[in-house]
Amino acid sequence: MSGLVDSIENTILDAILGNATYMPNPVYIGLMTAEPDDDGTGVVEPSGGAYARISVANNLTQWPAASGGQKSNANVIQFATATAAWGIITHYGIFDAVSSGNLLAFGALDSSRDVQSSDTFSFLATTFVVALD
Repeated sequence: MSGLVDSIENTILDAILGNATYMPNPVYIGLMTAEPDDDGTGVVEPSGGAYARISVANNLTQWPAASGGQKSNANVIQFATATAAWGIITHYGIFDAVSSGNLLAFGALDSSRDVQSSDTFSFLATTFVVALD
């Protein structure tokens, strides 16, 4: 078995999120209705209904130091209130642009959520977790 030790995983996470000289600042958080491919293709985001990626500062205030091979948000990440159904949200992603651009990382929600008109989707502080395993 091979792998990185936690201290190296933490160093990598700190370089990716929180160090604007390494990665884009801001980053954009998006929602997806299907799992994308590992190569960053196959992204299926909601369309219409006031859906848009959320701009999040890429600094240590928003993304405090990694611990245990993971990093999480310090502040709420809240999307606009849906004005039409967005579908069943199954995954989230970190992108380098507000639209199109590149998918940098993604993960599955703990449980899918069917976002309907008038719903507001958000990640509470410390619930948007990025991990290296």
